[in-house]
Amino acid sequence: MLKGIDPILNADVLYALRAMGHGDDLIIADTNFPSDSVARETVLGEVLRIDRPAAEVVRAVLSVYPIDTFVDDAAARMEVVGEPDTILPVMEEVQAEVSAVEGPTMLGIERFAFYDRAKQAYAVIQTGERRFYGCFALRKGVVPPDAESY
Repeated sequence: MLKGIDPILNADVLYALRAMGHGDDLIIADTNFPSDSVARETVLGEVLRIDRPAAEVVRAVLSVYPIDTFVDDAAARMEVVGEPDTILPVMEEVQAEVSAVEGPTMLGIERFAFYDRAKQAYAVIQTGERRFYGCFALRKGVVPPDAESY
């Protein structure tokens, strides 16, 4: 255990988050997402796992991970097939966590376009989220020089 770090952030996840640079994408995916096969195409090359609901994972990640403020697509969600404007409860919960750190409104990304973005990501965290469309992309921002860091 470490002080000040959410205990659901395991060593593998912390390593990946620390290694990522400005502009790198992190995918947080539900249990149905093809995380293992997609993760093999990412920079990290292997899937990371946190067996918790998506919003809990996002909250923990955002406790140490800045969201990019230089781009319009820094926070994104997979769209519901055939219903791109539908916002499901899992999406609302994750948006609340993003908003809590003054992040942007998540953009919707068509399912196969989301898969393509995920393959270009730095890493994929597969969660224990069992609800459909619990898949999100978060682009890493910067930590300013005067910010507290560990």
